[in-house]
Amino acid sequence: MLAEFLGPLRGVLALSLFLLNTLFWCLPLYLLVALKLTALQPGWRARCSRGLTRVAEAWVDGNNAILRWTQRIEWDVQGLDGLQRDQWYLVSANHQSWIDIPVVLRALNRRIPFPKFFTKQELIWLPLLGGAWWALDYPFMKRRSAAYLARHPEARDQDWETARRAAERLRAAPATMLNFLEGTRFRAEKHARQQSPYRHLLRPKAGGVAAVMESLGERLQILLDVTIVYADGRSSFLDLFLGRIRGITVRVRQLPIPEELRGGDYRRDPEFRAALQAWIAQFWAEKDTLIGQLRAA
Repeated sequence: MLAEFLGPLRGVLALSLFLLNTLFWCLPLYLLVALKLTALQPGWRARCSRGLTRVAEAWVDGNNAILRWTQRIEWDVQGLDGLQRDQWYLVSANHQSWIDIPVVLRALNRRIPFPKFFTKQELIWLPLLGGAWWALDYPFMKRRSAAYLARHPEARDQDWETARRAAERLRAAPATMLNFLEGTRFRAEKHARQQSPYRHLLRPKAGGVAAVMESLGERLQILLDVTIVYADGRSSFLDLFLGRIRGITVRVRQLPIPEELRGGDYRRDPEFRAALQAWIAQFWAEKDTLIGQLRAA
């Protein structure tokens, strides 16, 4: 009986603290946004951008502290040695739920440049966070169905240009782009519908990665392959807030991006496209094997 009572109580406390932390840091964030929009000198705009990043990192620190205070999660994180804040990174992770994002941020916060990620366009209207993502220059993408793309193939080029322009804004200073190669959260029915050759993963989509690599060129030399495994397979926000997630395992691999894959023309060069897809398929198969080993352990 006591456990049944404490679970919802813990959930209410955790959710309330998360909201308070978000509200607290939105105040300086939106103030900096106003200063950035009205600043006339490029130097001041750059200072405001750096300030926005510091606010985002402090927000993540607050969320991590809340998890420590309200949850009993056993964390097993490995592979963080050698990460640098003055390096460009492309981060790829397997995708199971929205919790994947705070897990990645907890593991990598203040170790590399603050990650940005492709976001559904509808989420720009999400209270507080939508405006924060916009202020931090997160790229907003339209989610289109396969049927729509079949009727409007020109939409693929529009999505590509959106991704490429977003990546170009990262050229000025060391930055990180987070990309979920599966494009959607793993579900058994999606796995079956795709006839995925991987046991624990959906088929990877190379387009977003290719757009980032094309825009950043030689600046981008490292891909961080992040593998996330949740104890008992529980990974929803409800599971998190109610204290049902007992353990989270994170493995980070630093994969050098082959020189011949930096800055190629993915859309117009079939040989380059095949080479990039083969490289992704190789480390994706290794990731699938690793997930099986971690779950068995």
